[in-house]
Amino acid sequence: MNWILEGFMGSGKSAIGRRLAGHRGLPFLDTDSIIEEKQSRSIADIFSHQGEGAFRQMETAVLWGLTLDDTEAVISLGGGTPMYDRNIRPIKELGKVIYLKASSELLIKRLEGGVEERPMLKGGELDERVQSLLAKREDRYMEIADIIVPMEDEPIEDTCSRIIDMTKGLD
Repeated sequence: MNWILEGFMGSGKSAIGRRLAGHRGLPFLDTDSIIEEKQSRSIADIFSHQGEGAFRQMETAVLWGLTLDDTEAVISLGGGTPMYDRNIRPIKELGKVIYLKASSELLIKRLEGGVEERPMLKGGELDERVQSLLAKREDRYMEIADIIVPMEDEPIEDTCSRIIDMTKGLD
């Protein structure tokens, strides 16, 4: 079974996903990285030159492609991926969805200084953008999650241990 990590940008999906994959002896896949590799360009560049709509289509194509792969993995979704109804079915087909639920304060702390490579955070004050986007996304994250992991400002290893404990018996 795949373990799908969802949550807002800065929630720790990639860092925790890599570590969790190592603990489980599984490969780690990041949908944003898959898109960047296939397109030979950054997400920011895709947004800039092709627009968000084109990026979201690529995202959906990657999800459906992953449903055809029998390899068990830990998969990190882009922060906006669950917001599109067309993505819910492939996400749920892929495996158990783990929502890394972080407060806006923790997210802002983690995202400071990294706005340039995050197109969805451009166009305003960081705290306002995070709070606005999080308010729009929170219900969907909660709706599709099989497990909700409250994020704390703690070492990655501690978070992974909590996730492993919370997922026991779900394999």
